[in-house]
Amino acid sequence: MPYLHENKIKELELKANKIRQSIIEMLVEAGSGHTAGPLGMADVFTAFYFHILNHNPKDSFWEERDRLILSNGHICPVRYAAMAHAGYFPVEELKTLRKFGSRLQGHPERERLPGVETTSGPLGSGLGQACGIAYASRMDGAKFRTYCFMSDGEHDSGNLWESAMFAGKYKLSNLTGLIDRNNIQIDGMTEDIMPLENLRAKYEAFNWHVLEIDGHNFEEVVNAVEQAKAIYEKPTVIISHNIPGKGIPEIEFDYRWHGIPPGSGPEDKIPKAEQAKHFLHDLRTLQGKIKSEHE
Repeated sequence: MPYLHENKIKELELKANKIRQSIIEMLVEAGSGHTAGPLGMADVFTAFYFHILNHNPKDSFWEERDRLILSNGHICPVRYAAMAHAGYFPVEELKTLRKFGSRLQGHPERERLPGVETTSGPLGSGLGQACGIAYASRMDGAKFRTYCFMSDGEHDSGNLWESAMFAGKYKLSNLTGLIDRNNIQIDGMTEDIMPLENLRAKYEAFNWHVLEIDGHNFEEVVNAVEQAKAIYEKPTVIISHNIPGKGIPEIEFDYRWHGIPPGSGPEDKIPKAEQAKHFLHDLRTLQGKIKSEHE
């Protein structure tokens, strides 16, 4: 993995903001989809697609590529946007999100879009898929790494913990999980719906190495992945503390934006008719601030 120098950090910050703008634009065009989670994970996806992953957008089936499994498939707008900006397909195609015949469905489908490793939908299933890939690759002597992105809310699902036990038992050190710890789910705050803490202690009890990071700090994201590579006797999970709705102050930490697009959200702060325009203005203003901070 290349050294993360200051110019690279600026490049990643600008790219993440562009990805957030694409997320808003595609959600508005679709008229449906999830807003808060994709915005909150934009920095993590940017770090992976533009610095961490060993991959080739021009050869999405390259055997030595790292495998990135998205378990919480409902945040797929951020994955699609990151993939498009990385060169997997034209950015213009993002406007086809959730449309009939589109490759960009509301949950990723493996056979529709090259570069998507698994079809996701039922929450809690992705870690089991990732375990299977990591276990098989170790049997084959393959050198690629498997990453599994999960939501915090899907840890309400029992099948996820079965997979966590499997990974711990078989010491899948070539597997790294990353939890989007944004503290919200569709009906409210996670600790009100079904308390998850202490997540660190739970994973440690399942024989995982646990790291906690600020998911909006590129250095912390990259360093955590590097540390995971140094752990040889157990799998690693990165608890990434993220702000849902990141980049748009009016909706940050508001669980009501979990599963709705701009134009359909609550109007206590911004009227529906103005939401899309306001959100894009926020992000474009932030783009200018990022540029000036690094000059």
